[in-house]
Amino acid sequence: MSGNSIKSDAEKLTLPPIVFGTSCLGNLYAAVPEATKERIAENWLRYSPSPITLDSAGKYGAGMALEVMGRNLKRLGVSREKVLISNKLGWFRVPLKGAEPTFEKGVWEGLTHDAEQRISRRGILECWEQGCELLGDYRPQLLSVHDPDEYLAAACGAEDRLRRRQDILEAYESLFELKARGEARAIGVGSKDWRVIRELAREIRFDWVMLACSFTILQHPPELLEFIEELRGKGTLIINSAVFHAGFLTGGKFFDYRVLSPGNPADAPLFAWRERFMEVCTRHAVKPAAACVQFGLSAPGIRAVALNTGNPDRIAENVEFATLKLPAEFWADIRRAGLVSPSYPHL
Repeated sequence: MSGNSIKSDAEKLTLPPIVFGTSCLGNLYAAVPEATKERIAENWLRYSPSPITLDSAGKYGAGMALEVMGRNLKRLGVSREKVLISNKLGWFRVPLKGAEPTFEKGVWEGLTHDAEQRISRRGILECWEQGCELLGDYRPQLLSVHDPDEYLAAACGAEDRLRRRQDILEAYESLFELKARGEARAIGVGSKDWRVIRELAREIRFDWVMLACSFTILQHPPELLEFIEELRGKGTLIINSAVFHAGFLTGGKFFDYRVLSPGNPADAPLFAWRERFMEVCTRHAVKPAAACVQFGLSAPGIRAVALNTGNPDRIAENVEFATLKLPAEFWADIRRAGLVSPSYPHL
């Protein structure tokens, strides 16, 4: 199975260096006030390079993020032509029957709906149709299957994994049919496990790829660099996401959706790495977030970084992080501190 020519699609697709994540609009980790969500959208419009590029999913707040995004874009009078929306598909909004949603318990706050997974030829179209309804006047132009790695990891044995893999392939057939009808501009994939992207890319010619929790200043394995170079050779557009590991690298308590403890021996190396990282950043007056973003953009082929914040005052700063250049002396000190692999060639 393949899409249209990747290089021609990528050439037609204008993508700024920053993509704004929208999970905060779905109340990830905390219930964000509506007034704050409105200010977030206002600052997208004020500070974003053109086109405003937004990454969302039916999973984010069980559709809340899509709904809030569409409502605020309309309130601000943003035309369809000025915004590029990515919708990661595979979760369908359903009524909330209990006190909290049944998916990712303890992660989302103040939800008014639940969501169920629908990854299949028909299920992915149902998710797309619902996503368009939630967005209102806007339409997603970048489509993908959401977290195929998690869907495969939930398999009960080899036979079930093969069945689930077929579900994913058939879902992509539906997405490429949407593209052929002009309902989308590019079909891609996002995954926390980049090896699943590589597995699927052997059968699907993606227009774009979103890496999550994979290529960061903390971890950048040689085999992933080889895959990034392979994608670049095909002309596949690459977006890098979760470069802060859910905020841990910049001082937060979450690391890839779990809370770390300094008293846990398994977590101790991560706290030690962060302490050395903070020391080097302080010595050079470099903000840790800026270092994470710039490293996340350093490999040739990575077109943009996806950043998510529930604080509207940080949006201008995030845009700056995606465009500034840090001094060579800083990166040399990062290497001396053993924070980056000695073999990493792109600093």
